[in-house]
Amino acid sequence: MFGLIPKNLDFFEFFDRAANNILKGARVLGELVEDGDIEEKAKLITEIEHDGDRITHDTVRMLNQTFVTPIDREDIHGLITALDDVIDFIDAFVIRVHLYKIKEFPAAARELAHILLKSAEETVRAISCLEKMDSTIHHICIELNSLENEADRISRAAIAKLFEEEKDPLTVIKWKELYETLELASDKFEDVANILEGIILKHA
Repeated sequence: MFGLIPKNLDFFEFFDRAANNILKGARVLGELVEDGDIEEKAKLITEIEHDGDRITHDTVRMLNQTFVTPIDREDIHGLITALDDVIDFIDAFVIRVHLYKIKEFPAAARELAHILLKSAEETVRAISCLEKMDSTIHHICIELNSLENEADRISRAAIAKLFEEEKDPLTVIKWKELYETLELASDKFEDVANILEGIILKHA
């Protein structure tokens, strides 16, 4: 009978842990692109990504053990997966930075990292409103969508500048991939926003 009891608080706590784990990773990313301390920051972000994997695994395991859930099962799975995707792409960026031996970061990379940090802060706010189905989430999701649009604009402009000004083809290839990885992390924040909006609409 234990598995039949809805454990609402546990699911929302898992979402909160996942969102705050992303915020932790985004802060370290912001420090990395500002001070260029690759080795230590890369290790730390990898640890944070592993923490995210554990949170996701624990959430899915509890989902499989719980018959009655506070929100639709597919929304629980979709939200925790989307949150995990964000930290995965932040980690993917740092792995590539380490692999390519990047030491300095152009303004566009710092701007994108700042947008990811802001998105992480907004996501923590949204998740904190979820248990009570606070309509404030709608406004936060609009902001997350706006941040994704800004990240997309910055990424496109930075890649265009690469092709116009950079003479070394290897540098073009490396930074194109790095910009695209940061932009994909921003896309995943938008996925989180879309799932949150869907949940709120279902419970309106």
